[in-house]
Amino acid sequence: MSRLNGAPLLLAFAVLFAAPASAQITGHPIEISGGAGAVAPDGRARIQSGPASMGSLGWRWMPGVTIEGHATFGPSHADTAPNQRHNLTYGGVDLRWNLTRAESRSVPFVLLGVGYGMSHTSGHPPDKLERGAGSVGLGLLQTVFNQRTYLRLQVRDVFFREREALTFSNHWYATAGLQWVFGGKPKDSDLDGVRDWFDQCPATPIGAKVDAHGCPVDSDADSVFDGLDQCPDTPRGCTVDRNGCPLDADGDGVCDGLDTCPDTPKGASVDAKGCPKDTDGDGVWDGIDQCNDTPKGCPVDSAGCSRDSDGDGVCDGTDVCPNTPTGLRVDARGCPIEVSDKETQLLDTGLIRLGNVLFDTNKATLKAESFAVLDTVGRILQQYPTLRIEIGGHTDNRGTAEKNQKLSEARAAAVLEYMRQKFPTLDPAQFTSKGYGLTRPIAPNSTELGRAKNRRVEFRVLNTEALKIERERRRFLLKSEGAPRDSTTH
Repeated sequence: MSRLNGAPLLLAFAVLFAAPASAQITGHPIEISGGAGAVAPDGRARIQSGPASMGSLGWRWMPGVTIEGHATFGPSHADTAPNQRHNLTYGGVDLRWNLTRAESRSVPFVLLGVGYGMSHTSGHPPDKLERGAGSVGLGLLQTVFNQRTYLRLQVRDVFFREREALTFSNHWYATAGLQWVFGGKPKDSDLDGVRDWFDQCPATPIGAKVDAHGCPVDSDADSVFDGLDQCPDTPRGCTVDRNGCPLDADGDGVCDGLDTCPDTPKGASVDAKGCPKDTDGDGVWDGIDQCNDTPKGCPVDSAGCSRDSDGDGVCDGTDVCPNTPTGLRVDARGCPIEVSDKETQLLDTGLIRLGNVLFDTNKATLKAESFAVLDTVGRILQQYPTLRIEIGGHTDNRGTAEKNQKLSEARAAAVLEYMRQKFPTLDPAQFTSKGYGLTRPIAPNSTELGRAKNRRVEFRVLNTEALKIERERRRFLLKSEGAPRDSTTH
């Protein structure tokens, strides 16, 4: 008896510390067990401890309960002289309560049984004693070799009333053996096609593809498993959504995670790193730039197209002569290569003299016939914003000097006002007007032709030092090339 006193304690520890693992055979299989061990009879039976053997046949009713038929045999001898044989045999039906699911790798259990006990002896009548008996037990099933084979360890206490005894004896059987499971089906907890016994990744999400070990596969390494990944060819390093598809916050075709310029404007063309390109270097990205070949240095609008305020084909920013009149041919710098005689006069002499500016008689009201010649001069002066110009009025000698002085002043002021209204881009601070009356004739007043020459309007450069700079900016046609016809002459 003393040799088995620690067995229940050992089994109790096994029950407490046995860790359930992944599921094995499910359903209602047949379970066959066989084993051997030792029996420790109750001391009151006067029987020696000895070897024991056991066998059982069970049917798993549910994961927590198995119904078993069993038999246990313990051959021994009486512990009194003349040491006659004394065998203990017990058989019956057990209800095995599995403390974890019966398809687990480790299954601690409790036995509750009823049956029939037989005590065979010699020299102690009756030699063959047969009676009903009950039993309780503890045990542990642990898978070995494969999912259908278990190591079975158990301790059973059989309650048997001996000859001429009024109380039950406690016969302890401790056995170890194997249990085989037949029928049922291997369980696949995560439904990945790999049975739990072989599945090294038993918690695979439903729908994920797995390898031979039951572990999910992620071919493109985006952390979304194949089978669940709706974009299975995602480039390495891309940030993906829950479906495994790459994110592209700025919509430039380069996924987040690889995009080193994640805030690219919509529509811009990008390089392999997701950074926008600006081929012409105008500050407007390709794809948004509607004028991809803008010359270097040209200011552009939001569409990437350069501004050409004077319409001469040379963009603002590189146009050395930004106010070229419409229609004139220009060089690569935007400066006219054809000039009228009026412009030549201005640059050569610092003076444009107009004798065909007409007014109403004795008045400062400009006649419509004067507009064309004044417009020609205005277009010329637009090109030279650095020049300070005085508009001077001159008369012949008819009438008093006082009257002619006032008339010349009024006519000069009228021309200045016309220029301001017709050419609003001219800087008002650039111009002044002055009347000279009859004080500066350029021809004798004794003839009608001379008096006509004296009645004139002059545009005179006051800061003549600026003329040299302006002349250096421009290239003129050679004399042999000729100048365009002056539309101001009649």
